[in-house]
Amino acid sequence: MTQQHSQHLIAGVNDRIPVGKSLILGLQHVLSMDLYIMPLILGGAIGLKGGDLSFLLQMSFFACGIATLLQSGLFMKYPIVQGPSYVPLAALCAIGATMGIPTMIGSLLPGAIVIMLLGVTKAFSKFIRKAIPPFIGGIIILIVGLTLVPTAVTGVFSTSGNFTVNAVSGCVTFAVLLVCMIAQYRMRNSRVLHMFSVIIALVAGTLAAWLMGGTDFSAVGQASWFSLPQVFHFGAPQFNLQACLLMTVVYLFVLLDTTGTWFTVQAITGEPMEDERIDRGTIGEGLGCLVGALFGGTPMTGYSSNAGLIAITKVASRRVVIAGGAILVCLGFCPKLMAVITSLPTPVINGVFAMVCMTLISNGVKMVKDTVMDDRATLILGVSVMSGVSTMILPDSVIHMAPQFIQYFLSSGIAVGGTVAIVLQLLLPKTRGSEAARLQGADVADDSGAGSAVGGDGLKTGSVVDCSSGSGVGTGVGPSNAGEVAGAVRIASAQC
Repeated sequence: MTQQHSQHLIAGVNDRIPVGKSLILGLQHVLSMDLYIMPLILGGAIGLKGGDLSFLLQMSFFACGIATLLQSGLFMKYPIVQGPSYVPLAALCAIGATMGIPTMIGSLLPGAIVIMLLGVTKAFSKFIRKAIPPFIGGIIILIVGLTLVPTAVTGVFSTSGNFTVNAVSGCVTFAVLLVCMIAQYRMRNSRVLHMFSVIIALVAGTLAAWLMGGTDFSAVGQASWFSLPQVFHFGAPQFNLQACLLMTVVYLFVLLDTTGTWFTVQAITGEPMEDERIDRGTIGEGLGCLVGALFGGTPMTGYSSNAGLIAITKVASRRVVIAGGAILVCLGFCPKLMAVITSLPTPVINGVFAMVCMTLISNGVKMVKDTVMDDRATLILGVSVMSGVSTMILPDSVIHMAPQFIQYFLSSGIAVGGTVAIVLQLLLPKTRGSEAARLQGADVADDSGAGSAVGGDGLKTGSVVDCSSGSGVGTGVGPSNAGEVAGAVRIASAQC
């Protein structure tokens, strides 16, 4: 980790944190996630009910924990929490509803192996270095934040239930977290406030919802204490060539999505991103997706919301995320504890998620503004952001006219905007003047060390990119977590 970033983090990526504190901070990551939404949508779309739906949810938590432990502890070695990806949701609904769950699970296995091979052969890291420089990374992080905002806002005000309760509890959560971040700016030495601000906000929002009668913890009493995970609970996998080919292509978008989280974490922490680390992370991503397929049919991706939490809490230690992964594994064995997490009011979680969107937008703007904006850079920025944001207002009637694969693609504003940015980066010629301006801008950025607006962090983009070592970094298509729910649901509802 660079010296500049170490000055703004309470704990760096490889710093040791006591076990007890790690468990509390890891629980904070778990509480702020929406791991249960994707498997619930998928299970309902493919006809699962009662115990089978509960089992799918339980196995999703268990697979998330295993994937997180593999990625953070053995492969990528970044503080990255793995969760169910919303990117393949529409395709999985279509396959599961028309061909059956065994065929759906079978379609996931070849693609996961392909992802692992991209890491073993080092092909993906070579692509990253060529196609995704820091400027493109900043654009995609910006698109990630912008496209997640509507989901966060609608998750507060449009969730089923009493509108007043939802609005008050969500706004209380957001306001308390905002006050905590302002207090962090004024009291920079308050380690407790930095580390536990998210838990404070979640408790405040849940208490507000409880006082207004907006909480329901009845599922906790009904859930059992212990249940063993099972491989292929829904039957042995069956393989259909078209389904396998479709999901293999979809997996490439999942990989680009999770790459966005890698480089978002890199931008926040300053931890070097070497080709070897990218290759290891690609292998870990494929292995995590394989685990998800074996236990429940939910491919894994790095969650951007947890990357944003690092900027809020100033704690980037892998030990915290590993503790969170261990908690997720335990939840996979204990449905009762899992029920506590899933009983947190959705508006409260989205109140935290809205603040996470702010941190992502701020980091994206910071990375973009340190590039000299010549005509080429301005064109790439404008077209890619417009393309990504426009998917949020594209009429359903237009989407339904497109082929199935295009419908899936259009459901992800992050995939659309990120792909456009990468394609323009590869196709638009670089003039000698623009290249000189870019290098000059990089030098200016390194010298100026302008700070970021994320919670007063003052993160240095000059420390994000080490031009002398040739390890310039960027980002892939941003992580698709809760931000993909709206688009994916509308396709799932139409096809399933």
